[in-house]
Formats: sequence, C-alpha cells, structure tokens
Amino acid sequence: MLDRRSFLAAGGAAAALAALGLPEEALAANGLQLSQPTPFSFDALVAQAKTLAAKPYVAAAPLAPEVLDRIDYDAHGKIKFDPANALFRDGPGAFPVTFFHLGRFFQTPVRMHVLENTDGDAFAREVLYNPSYFSMPPDSPARALPPGAGFAGFRLQESRLGDQSKLDWQKNDWVAFLGASYFRAIGELYQYGLSARGLALDVAVPDKAEEFPTFTRFYFETPAANNTTSMTVYALLEGPSVTGVFKFVMQRNKAVIMDIDARMFLRRDVSRLGLVPLTSMYWYSETIKPTAIDWRPEVHDSDGLAIWNGAGERIWRPLNNPTQTRASAFADTRPRGFGLLQRDRAFDHYQDGVNYEKRPSLWIEPLGDWGEGSVQLIEIPTDDEIHDNIVAFWVPKAEAKAGSSYSLQYRLHWTDQEPFPSPLARCVATRIGRGGQPGQPRPQGVRKFMVEFIGEPLATVPFGVKPEVVLTAARGKFSYVFAEAVPNGVPGHWRAQFDFTPEGNEPVDMRMYLKVGDQTLTETWLYQYQPG
Repeated sequence: MLDRRSFLAAGGAAAALAALGLPEEALAANGLQLSQPTPFSFDALVAQAKTLAAKPYVAAAPLAPEVLDRIDYDAHGKIKFDPANALFRDGPGAFPVTFFHLGRFFQTPVRMHVLENTDGDAFAREVLYNPSYFSMPPDSPARALPPGAGFAGFRLQESRLGDQSKLDWQKNDWVAFLGASYFRAIGELYQYGLSARGLALDVAVPDKAEEFPTFTRFYFETPAANNTTSMTVYALLEGPSVTGVFKFVMQRNKAVIMDIDARMFLRRDVSRLGLVPLTSMYWYSETIKPTAIDWRPEVHDSDGLAIWNGAGERIWRPLNNPTQTRASAFADTRPRGFGLLQRDRAFDHYQDGVNYEKRPSLWIEPLGDWGEGSVQLIEIPTDDEIHDNIVAFWVPKAEAKAGSSYSLQYRLHWTDQEPFPSPLARCVATRIGRGGQPGQPRPQGVRKFMVEFIGEPLATVPFGVKPEVVLTAARGKFSYVFAEAVPNGVPGHWRAQFDFTPEGNEPVDMRMYLKVGDQTLTETWLYQYQPG
C-alpha cells in the first residue's frame, strides 16, 4: 500500500545550458529547456516496449539517493512548480502542464517529452530538468540534484481560458500522475479521491511481493489551437515483469473522461495480473464502526464495488475493512462495466472538511470484447485513513505467462454517480447490529442486517404490497426476514431486514434483492460477512 499523504525562463540558452551541464543544442520554449527533436510514433513506442520485454529488466541507475532521501515530506512540500514555466502556458490548447519534483517518496526519474508535428511527422523533444522551474527555499536539499535529474510526475492544470473554467489554472489541476503507474482525476464535484493505475501485479498473492511497474516516460501531444477540451498523453511502462505503452485521451468536461489504449508485454509469469486497476480507501462506514475508533461517523473514499456484468445483472458489493486480507472474485464474460463508487454524498455522514462526500466515483467501461475473466476485489486491513487498502481490477481467465501480450481499450469515467444508471432501485446503506428482538434475550452470534434501497421501481409498489426479499448464502440460516418502507416519507425508500446465524468462523458470501411477483425491483446486493 502507498501512503496517501506522502505524495528560468530559458531566454538565451548556451550560457545557461553550459552552466547546467546540458548539451548546447538544447532548445528553449515556454520557459522550458527542450532537447533536440527525435522521431516519434505510437506504433514505434509499442515496438520498443515489445523489444524491451524480450530482454532482462535493467533498473535505472540510482539518482543521488543521498540527496533524495533528504527531500522528505516537509522538504518536498516546500518545492512548488512555478506556473510561469508551465508547458503550453500560452497555448495551444487550454490546459497547461506542470511537473512534480523528485523526493524521498518519488525517487524514480520520469522523462517528460513534448510532441511536435512537422509536415505530418511527429517529433519528441525532452523537457530538460532545471531547478529554476521550481520555487524552493535557498537551503532546499533539491538544489544538490545533478543536471537533467528528471521529474516525478505531472499535472494537467485547469483551463487557462477564463470563460471556460471557474478555477484559477495556476492553482488548480484536474489530472495528476505521480508514483509508479498511479494517476488520479477530479470528478464533477472538483475533488480528488481514489486512484487508477496502469497495471497491478501480484496483489495479495501469498509469499510473493506485489510489483509496482512504473511510467518512466511521458509524451504530451501538442493540441490543436481549437482543441479546448482534451489532452492526449502517451506513456511507457517498465518493470521487472512487464513493459507496456498507454495512450490517454483525456476529456475535461463536467466529468473527466479518459479513453485509454493499452498494450502490455510480459517478461515473466504473473500469478495475479490486474488489468485496469482501481485503488481506494475504506476505513469504516455506517455498516460497521468499532466503538470510539474515531470521532467521525464515516471515513472512506469509496463505499462499494458496482458491477454491470455480461449477463446484464447489476451488482452492489459494499466494501469491508477485514481483519485479514481478503480476495473476492466475480466471474464474468464480456463485462459491461465496473467501478469503485462513493454513493454516500451527505456531509453529515462524514463531518470532515476534507470533503469525503465529494470524492469521485470511478467507472470502467470496456471498449471491445474482454472475453472471459473476473472482476476481483482485494480488501486489506487498515487502522487509519492514510492507506489505500482497496483494490479492484479485471483478471483474464487465461494464465499470465511470460511472452504473453495484451491489447486493451477502455474508458474511465471520473464522475459523481454511475455514468450508466440502472433502472432498478440501488442500494444506499448496509447496517449490521445484534440479532433478535427488542425486549427479549439476544441470541449469541446472530447478526441483524438492515439493507436500504431507493429508486423508482420501489416508489411504484402498490399500496399494501410488500416486496419479497430473495436471500441466499453459502451456509448459515436466515430468520425474521421482511421488507418495509423506511419511515421517512421518501418515496421509493425501502429496507430489507433479516437475522443471520452463521455456521463456522469462515467468511460467508450473501446475496439478496427485492422483487414483486416476477419483477425484480432492485440491484443485487452482495456482502461478505465475517462471523465473530
């Protein structure tokens, strides 16, 4: 897991470049020093990644670790990129690009390039690191880095066109790539939250360490002058077990939409190949909260995994903070989509100024046929909000063997709600308490579940009719099962309640939905309950 909280003007040229130890042929543009151009194409980058995958992995040589280790959390926080040096500061396009500095927690140099088009041919020019791009204290350890050190990542700033954005682009960004293959975007509520990744390798595999491949190079396509809504970025991914190339076409509208074309090549076998991984934080919610663990009612970036499977079924799986790492797999063929969502949007449910109620939901829309595989959910114990302890991804059915290659196209929706809402009523809360009846001795080991749904199909249930609660579990016994309208006067707000008596101490998977006659009224609620 990663720590969530750990995160010159080049006018005249030759003399400044010589002082930096950089080649004199380097060129300057928009306050940034750029190398001489080299040919570029997406296909050539893919071919290069395939060639690299056939060779043993060679890690980049360490870059002044004695300096980077001194750029700790506090020192890194004092290093700010000067927006006057932003790429595309004056256009073309709407979105300037700024860069993150290297430091103790981000030590892998990432090479940044700008793409230019000459007579129909694309050329790449590297953005050459210069400490004067950043404002930093006179005694900052970053001043001891060697020339051309590189960067840690980048941001896409909000639109520089005043009539297009209500935010100051120099102070606000909408996409950030930083650390390994992690990246984030804000949603419709102007808030960062969960992250996506290029690839997840061997997450929660016993006796095997998780591998974190890294985006080592980025290429920023110079936008057309009339393009004011999107940015295209290419990335090279490298790691001991994999190489890959990603093309990101990122749209900034009400939500952030990313079309991604990914090509990956395995160097060696991978036990759990997690494609299109999402990473989030779930500490606790209304479902289960240990006594006095924290003053806030709920703390989470996401509260559930939603799946729209190939058979058309809509599934909602509330997240858990388990006592030990758990892996769940939901087998599927040609999935229609899945995502980690933040459905609870009420400030009173969090009472925190960090805006958990505004954290984006992230939905994955497959483009093309993904074949057979499974959506897998990894839940890792946490005792604080600083850790990303939830991972969800797609795992192909075929084993991931050395020499295998993958071509995957998909769309990421960073939104407020699901981009393709179900016509069924959706689950909005899962609550657990002691089983039994008030005023009577409570049976040991029995849990009461209250699962709330809201939506139009429940609002049209005829007066006097109660939906049927359809319940199944791998083992254990249900009792006191019934549905009732939540007594708050909100149309279509119902809850199913039941007692559950488990058998044994192993986790139990439960499934439930509401129906009237042959009509299904709600999405399918899945839950993994840990007895004890």
